Parts: sequence; C-alpha cells; structure tokens
Amino acid sequence: MAKALEYLTEALRRLPGVGPKSAQRMAFHLLQHDREGAAMLSRALYQAVESVNHCALCNTFTEADVCDMCADEARDRRLLCVVETPADQAMIEQTLTYKGLYFVLMGRLSPLDGIGPKDIHLEKLLARAADGVVGEVVLATNFTNEGEATAHYISEMLKARGLQVSRLARGVPVGGELEYVDAGTIARAMLDRRST
Repeated sequence: MAKALEYLTEALRRLPGVGPKSAQRMAFHLLQHDREGAAMLSRALYQAVESVNHCALCNTFTEADVCDMCADEARDRRLLCVVETPADQAMIEQTLTYKGLYFVLMGRLSPLDGIGPKDIHLEKLLARAADGVVGEVVLATNFTNEGEATAHYISEMLKARGLQVSRLARGVPVGGELEYVDAGTIARAMLDRRST
C-alpha cells in the first residue's frame, strides 16, 4: 500500500468506532469515488484545528474568546449546568427547557485511564461556579460509573464552598413501557420519585 494511503488509513482509525477495515474502506472510497469530498474534508479539518478553541468561560468549542451562549445576556447567569462534552451541551439545548449557562468538562474522571481533576478543568469550573453570581450548579454528567464519580467529586467540591448543587434526574424514558425498562432504571425512578 502507498505510504500516503497507509497514513490516511491510520488517521481515519483515530475516529471513534472506526477499526482498521472500516478505515481502509473509507480511505479507498474517498480516493476512488470522492476526491472532491476528501479535499473538502481535509480543508474543513485544517480550518477547525486552526480556528476552534475553548471558550474562556465555559470551556466549550468556539472561534471567539467567549462563546455565543456565554455572551448572551438573556441567559440566566445564576444557573450553571456542568456537562461532559459539547455534544451533551447541544442535547440539553435541544430540549429548550434550560436557559442558564454551561461548563463543559471535556471529559470525566477516570483514574484507570489516568484522567484526574486537572484533566477535566475542575479548577476553571470552581472559579466559574464561585464567581458570586452562580446560585445553583446542575450536574448533568452521564449516568455511567465515571460520570457518577465525576458528579460526586464535583458535588463535594462545590458544597464545601457553600454552593447549591443539584443532579440531573434519572428515570423511565418518555414513552417507555415498564416491562421493557431495565430494573436499575426502574429502581432509580422509584427512589427519585416526586409528588404530583
């Protein structure tokens, strides 16, 4: 295989969920059937790497020093929602139910993988949460073992500084039928029940 093709295949393998065979198929497809698409992908990746940085306030991706959401005066500055990734932030925004600000960790605590508090920008989060304006921090990390550990660690850290902390609720999904929902989810929904 040509060196450049080998290099392209290895680069494509860096994408999540892409193994060696898939990467090779993608490389062959781009070079054989869509050279214009390959060139567009190359330019877009280069431009993104050169121009996209982290927001100085919330740590999400932006091309400016401060992202549009943090700059939006209409957002409720008393609420700060902590998420793991920009994708999680986008999902919460799609619900149209949250009007506060965000802090994006860009990961989660995972000691087995060598990811500690400094790797997920907890010092920056603490400075943001303790700015005297934030009244409540909503922890919206994922409900995985690492996400739960991250939420617990952040909760303890913020409560020790007198900040109000809440956690995203868990439970039965909308439209879900109980007989098809796993027992752990039903148990959590029962424990987190609220009065109507």
